[in-house]
Amino acid sequence: MICGTLFADVELSINVIESGQLEKMEQKQKTSKPIPMHGGTAGTDRPVSGAGMDRRVEKKRSFLKPAAIAIGVLVLAGFVWTLIDDASGGRSFKINESRIVISQVVSGTFEDFIPIRGRVTPLNTVFLDAIEGGRIDEVLVEDGTLLEAGALIAVLSNTGLQLDVTRNEALVTEQLNNMRTIELQLEQNRLSHKRNLIDIEYQIVRLTRQATRERELITSEAISQAQLDATEDELQYFVNRREVTLESQATDARLQETQLASLKTAGDQLELNLSYSRKNLDSLNVRAPVAGKLSGFNAEVGQSITRGGRLGQIDDPDRYKLSANIDEFYLGRVDLEQQATFERGSETYAMKISKIYPQVTNGQFEVDLVFTEEQPDGIRRGQTLQTKLTLGDATEAVLIPNGAFYQDTGGNWVFVVTDDGAQAVKRTVRLGRRNSRFIEVIEGLEVGERVVTSPYSSFVEMDRLKLSGE
Repeated sequence: MICGTLFADVELSINVIESGQLEKMEQKQKTSKPIPMHGGTAGTDRPVSGAGMDRRVEKKRSFLKPAAIAIGVLVLAGFVWTLIDDASGGRSFKINESRIVISQVVSGTFEDFIPIRGRVTPLNTVFLDAIEGGRIDEVLVEDGTLLEAGALIAVLSNTGLQLDVTRNEALVTEQLNNMRTIELQLEQNRLSHKRNLIDIEYQIVRLTRQATRERELITSEAISQAQLDATEDELQYFVNRREVTLESQATDARLQETQLASLKTAGDQLELNLSYSRKNLDSLNVRAPVAGKLSGFNAEVGQSITRGGRLGQIDDPDRYKLSANIDEFYLGRVDLEQQATFERGSETYAMKISKIYPQVTNGQFEVDLVFTEEQPDGIRRGQTLQTKLTLGDATEAVLIPNGAFYQDTGGNWVFVVTDDGAQAVKRTVRLGRRNSRFIEVIEGLEVGERVVTSPYSSFVEMDRLKLSGE
């Protein structure tokens, strides 16, 4: 269909050219002066009728049509060749070779490490938060002061808290007094049971002796049988009463034991609550929980601090750690106790990963590194240090320079430059580990080949790159 269209265009051009030539010839004949013919009237220039028809007009042979046909055939052949070439090679993109970076595949030692930049932070930090809110009445130290543990930093006042503590003290005291009264009542009840038992035992002993004497006297009829029966009945009454009293005493003792234990627990809890209330009141005097350097402390006299508000923090003044962000690509290869090194001048300091934060933010996750032996002198909080985190042992491998193309392809394919250097063809590869300088080639590339390592964002959908020097 494309070829037919091209032939029609070429034929139309030829016809247009011939039509133009014919029009020019007709105009020339019209403007030419008539030639006088024999047989005309003497003295006049009018030709004899029919004399012009005897003149033979020769038609000029035109070379434009064969030339136009030849040009059209050449254009068509070039177009068809371009279509066949593009169809066999896929989508292509022409680009100046100076706009891309071409690197060579080499063989060498792959050092499995990544450079990370860490921020110096104190190894240990304790935050100063207000347990109870209040108004700052007095500030005793300034920011950056080295403090001993327990040193007074600021004094706050809170009238409402002071009244609450006083009220709580009164309530606790009242509750404790009530418990003491209950304990006293239980003790009195226990003593009452004990007195009753003593009295019953006494009556039993007395009546037992009396009944024994009366049994002897009744044989001599010195007393009546009714008197003896009354004595024995009274004796039996006290015996039964003793059994009931003993059972009641045992039950009361068991219940009293449980009740006293419960009261003691409640009393201890009330005492503890009272101590907490007094401790909260004492927390209005802000003290340093540990020894260290005070930082972030900007309190002013008269300032109001909310409950739980942060006043500052106390940092370890001598020991530091590094907080670094690492690309999420290495999340599966970073582990605790992994080794890292920091070089300054000719000295190397060993470090290790002490903590990994699992949250990924903006494509990065955070780790903490600590010095395993001595730490360098002169480092300060907030300073940044360049370190190398070792991920594995050094091995021999096929390598290509690390470039921005990896972000566009994910390491699944690259553009490989042909031997003649005229184009770069898309090829599927398998890449492995990478560091700041090189990427390990597992398969798909040979040593000596050249690949495009600059960004592919402009031609990521293409199959070939036509390289030109212009």
